[in-house]
Amino acid sequence: MKKTIVILLAAAMLLSVIGCKKAAEKTTLTVAMSPDFAPMEFVDTSKTGQDQFVGFDITLAKYLAEELGLTLEIKPMSFDACQTAVQLGSVDMSISGFSWTAEREENYLLSDYYIAGDNETQQSVITVKAKEGTVTEAAGFSGWKVGAQAASLQEKLVQEALIPAGAEMVVYKSIDDAVLALQTGKIDALAVAHGNGEAIISNNPDIAFTGYDFEVDPKYENNVILLNKNSTELLAKVNGLLAKALAANYYDGWYEEAKALAGIATASEVSYNDDGSAPTE
Repeated sequence: MKKTIVILLAAAMLLSVIGCKKAAEKTTLTVAMSPDFAPMEFVDTSKTGQDQFVGFDITLAKYLAEELGLTLEIKPMSFDACQTAVQLGSVDMSISGFSWTAEREENYLLSDYYIAGDNETQQSVITVKAKEGTVTEAAGFSGWKVGAQAASLQEKLVQEALIPAGAEMVVYKSIDDAVLALQTGKIDALAVAHGNGEAIISNNPDIAFTGYDFEVDPKYENNVILLNKNSTELLAKVNGLLAKALAANYYDGWYEEAKALAGIATASEVSYNDDGSAPTE
């Protein structure tokens, strides 16, 4: 009788554990993004909630969530905070226009490359309209203050190419802060991904390209997704889906749609604080 009771209790405990596991099955894919980087991720101010987040990386995130059978939840936050959130495991991944760097490879699991048009293959410098096309070589930036977003590929490129040529770098937490600094004369130029530069110029007719493009090592030319070091199983699934998207030639269409959307009147690059709250205007 006692043995029977013990067996029944063990069976009940096992069923309880199985029930808990089923109840705890993952249903949501949480993705950190900094929506101040058109055409990759930005905001359509005519929409609200999750629908307001648009751009190439949003389309990519939706594709991954759908293929994984999960509901997508975008977690907007600052660019720095996106990376911290992945390390802490508070989000599943971050898709926010990240280039490969040795530091990121050391601290995260990085996906295979995905291709977002010329947004990463071409890295440029913008300035005020009056100086359009006036600088085509690094030496031309001697004595200039050149802005870059903190922890970005552009910061690395300025360090490597323009500071040795005599430029001074000023680092900004968000791109829209850097654009404002350019417009108000606090800096003379701003390093940007070319596609992002096009989006900025389309919304700010007082800004233009300097005429200078960085020489970009092929290893920096495309984008990667950041995952936590413990997410090896999810990484394998993501890489499989990226390969599927590449084979199906999805990327070109996604990028053209994102560029077109970045030019509409309600498109806006919005900087979020580290805690995910958008700063008040």
